[in-house]
Amino acid sequence: MKIRTFPNPYMRKIFTTISLLTAIILVFTQCKKTDNFQSADLDDYLNLGVGKYIIYRLDSTLFSDFGQTTTIKSYQAKDEIDAAITDNLGRPAWRVVRYIRDTMGTGPWQSSSTYMIVPTREVVEVIEENFRYQKLKLPIREGYNWKGNTYISLYSNDPGWDYRYLDDWDYTYENVDEPFVVTGNQVIDSTITVNQRDELIGIPNDINSYSERNFSVEVYGRNIGLIYRDFLHWEYQPPNAGNPGYKIGYGIKLTMISHN
Repeated sequence: MKIRTFPNPYMRKIFTTISLLTAIILVFTQCKKTDNFQSADLDDYLNLGVGKYIIYRLDSTLFSDFGQTTTIKSYQAKDEIDAAITDNLGRPAWRVVRYIRDTMGTGPWQSSSTYMIVPTREVVEVIEENFRYQKLKLPIREGYNWKGNTYISLYSNDPGWDYRYLDDWDYTYENVDEPFVVTGNQVIDSTITVNQRDELIGIPNDINSYSERNFSVEVYGRNIGLIYRDFLHWEYQPPNAGNPGYKIGYGIKLTMISHN
């Protein structure tokens, strides 16, 4: 003979409540996961195509007179996409030629250097002087960070090769979708700032001790590309054996004037 049992009504109520809470938690978790990964596309902050260009004011910082004098030389620079190519991994890429002329813009453009932009869905790489930087990376959201210099060789048997200052840089998004003012109070409505490094080693005001400065930040405008860059690296060597202290390094600042 089968014995029929009847569930305890209180147990049934507890089971129903637990099931409902579990369902709510799962829905909330899924919503949070979706929110965390909402992001603009990297393409939104680029403008790639043959003939596309950006004109900048370029301020170059140099240390001359055997490191005794800090000199800033200024130019106009035009970064123009010259051709669609592929990189050494077979990925679609763009070759960019940098031209320079006087700051008044009266002289002819003269080619200065070339570099390559490699855009993928997940990351935008720039290859310049054989250095491979991960300039932008998904997701584009406030505070997101990544190691942008991972692919750069920091050490070499060549005694003149010393790029340890590029080690372990954290690229971090800030001011996502915020306006930014460039040359002539020109306001770019939607931008992203990429803070790359802000490091000070030693005591710069002490002429008898070693010091070092590493600073780098870039700003990208929606549907434009790079609209501002400020990079500075220097090392100060204190006086030694009767020789005065001196600085080595360089800096570059780009500020957009116009684009097409």
